[in-house]
Amino acid sequence: MAAVVRTLVGSATKLQWQPASVLCCRAVSTTMPAQDPAIPAPVSKPKGNQKVTMIPGDGIGPELMHSVKEVFKHALVPVDFEEIHVSEVQDWGQDHQDTVEKVIQSFERTGVGLKGNIRTPTHGELMGMNMVMRRRLDLFANVVRVKSMPGLKTRHHNLDFVIIREQTEGEYSSLEHESVDGVVESLKIITREKSQRIAKFAFDYATRHGREKVTAVHKANIMKMGDGMFLRCCEEVSKLYPRIKFENMIIDNCCMQLVSNPYQFDVMVMPNLYGNIVDNLAAGLVGGAGIVPGESYSHSYAVFETGARHPFAQAVGRNIANPTAMLMSAANMLKHMHLEYHGQMISDAVERVIKVGKVRTRDMGGYATTTDLTTAIIDNLHRGKFSNFA
Repeated sequence: MAAVVRTLVGSATKLQWQPASVLCCRAVSTTMPAQDPAIPAPVSKPKGNQKVTMIPGDGIGPELMHSVKEVFKHALVPVDFEEIHVSEVQDWGQDHQDTVEKVIQSFERTGVGLKGNIRTPTHGELMGMNMVMRRRLDLFANVVRVKSMPGLKTRHHNLDFVIIREQTEGEYSSLEHESVDGVVESLKIITREKSQRIAKFAFDYATRHGREKVTAVHKANIMKMGDGMFLRCCEEVSKLYPRIKFENMIIDNCCMQLVSNPYQFDVMVMPNLYGNIVDNLAAGLVGGAGIVPGESYSHSYAVFETGARHPFAQAVGRNIANPTAMLMSAANMLKHMHLEYHGQMISDAVERVIKVGKVRTRDMGGYATTTDLTTAIIDNLHRGKFSNFA
């Protein structure tokens, strides 16, 4: 049985949020006026707090959400969380329909959410809770910005590209059956409407964010009808954006190119399964699953979560999880909600701590706990961009 918990996070106030059209992520300036030693406060503060749906999820999700709540509290973020506990693993065998309805109703009130990973078991219903929520909310576009974190040593430096994934159809259509004993058929559904929609989303994103190139990733040489139609839709949409360069690349070659020369990519758009694989591969280029934030959009809703979705069950309760990706996702959520001051304050604090390098979790080569890193970020919230404290 899902429990809905409202959590007061900040005592500051709210702006009236309205979902953006089509993209639901219209370009928002993330550059705050540069002053030292601190980010300038907003000129005026409107009244009231905005509501946000929070789904902690499975694995380390609840621990990451605790870090978010602590940081929001100290940053005086004007947000109230509606917390809904969703799990297929903990509630195995139960009817999840009531839980889904509570999630949908919450999003109808809030329009925006912060979500941990919900583990999908290998047994049970064909369509897991993640897919059910994506379908019900029509979260067709998943966006993962793969950006090098200053001060974090990786094989490749200064990376900055975006992966856009269609996530309501393709191999995740949940249409499987055993036609005869020992023979299973899994249907991959590709539609013109949704292929055109995600292609337009990608080109709109590139235009709004000053990107120069869109690469469509596919396997049209083998799946000539399904991926072939996806590629043709991307080609058709590209003609509407003459200032954006368009390329296409076969998925297997794309994986090789990502690890050998990732600098060639700017915005990438692809069907569902390829996006899931490429998201995780790309996260490894800049430090791993604990670093990269992500977000999903429909015409009416926005959900912010980590870019690489792993419950990391072996770390549960050990206080070793890296909260960076979830905190950066939360900061992006605030910017989306027109709370740029608070979002920029949090993302700057995260980047300062990692750049100095004194407090890092194990996945970043350090020995700090989740609590240590969260505390260091809180201590840096109101410090200048050039502070060496961490």
